[in-house]
Order: sequence, then C-alpha cells, then structure tokens
Amino acid sequence: MAAKSRKKTAAAKPAAAKSTTAKPKAKAKPKAKPAVKAPVVKAPVVKAAKAEPTPVKQPNTKPRAKTAAAVDSPFKNFIPYEPKRGEAYMDSKQLDHFRDILMKWRQELMEEVDRTVHHMQDEAANFPDPADRATQEEEFSIELRTRDRERKLIKKIDQTIERIDQEDYGYCDTCGVEIGLRRLEARPTATQCVDCKTLDEIKERQLHG
Repeated sequence: MAAKSRKKTAAAKPAAAKSTTAKPKAKAKPKAKPAVKAPVVKAPVVKAAKAEPTPVKQPNTKPRAKTAAAVDSPFKNFIPYEPKRGEAYMDSKQLDHFRDILMKWRQELMEEVDRTVHHMQDEAANFPDPADRATQEEEFSIELRTRDRERKLIKKIDQTIERIDQEDYGYCDTCGVEIGLRRLEARPTATQCVDCKTLDEIKERQLHG
C-alpha cells in the first residue's frame, strides 16, 4: 500500500511540475485610444439678400397730346391740314391753307434765287489756272440750271395761286375728280389725280422709250 502511494505521489509531482512550467499567458494588447475628433467649425450661413422685384412700367394710358408734327415735303415743312367731320372739300379754310403753303414756298424760292446771284457776284474771279476757271464755270452752270428750274416753278406757283383765287383748285384737269388733300400737300401745284398722272407717265415712257 505504501508503495502504491509513493508511485501516486511520484506521478503527481511531475504533473505539478508541468503545471508550474506552463507558459505564461500572452498579455493582452492595450486598447488603442480613440482618436480625438477635431471640433467641426461650422461656417456661418450667409443669408442671401432678397432680390427686390423690378418695378414694372405701367403702360401710359393717358392720350398723347397731338404735336404739330411737320410733314416732309420737297418744298417746305408744314402742319398737315386735318379736316373736320362733315367739312366740305376745298372750302375757304382749305383754300387758305394751300394758299399759305404756296406763298411760303414762293418766298423761299425767291430768296434762293437772290442768294445765287449774290454768290456768283462775290465768287466771280479770273483764276490764272485754266483748271480752276473750268471748275468755277461748271459750278456756276449747275447753279444757273437749278435757278432756271426754280424760276419756272415760281411761274407755276403763281398760276396755282390764281386758280385758288378763282376757287378752281383741287380738282383733276383730266377726269374732274378730287385730287385729295394729302396729294396736294405733297405737291401743291398738282393738276391731276394720282391715276391720271400715272397713266400720263406710262404713255410718255412708251413714246420716248
């Protein structure tokens, strides 16, 4: 019995020795410290300025005052005649309107003729250079032709004023219809309506090619 107990003790010793020689457990790795988050700096929110609504222009409902707009004419600028409702064609007011236009036109042409005469007298000179003399003569020739046409026009204006005085103005010589206020304002010396004048021009082109 003693021998068995010794064997047990002898067998137990190496087990105890094994237990004492057991490898030490590996140390646990220290936990990594959590990263310190940088404080988030919030950018200040800039509020957008409210766009002011653009003012809408209201349409001008007020009636525009009638301005004395001049009508372009080959002879003179003038205020167009506005006949009243029911006004008779070529009554005394209309005849006075066209007489005034013709008189002013005639006065303007007479002043142009006088200016041309004075200009030619002042500029007349005997240039030694033949080229200069030729240039001057050409200029005078052009001015004289222009003034000659104006003298013929002055004569026609006088005839038209005489027709106004006789109250035989504003009617077509060919067909007898009314020439019309607007055509007469554009050409106060007109003696034909638009249709008859157009036909005469077509016939003239056909005859003379």
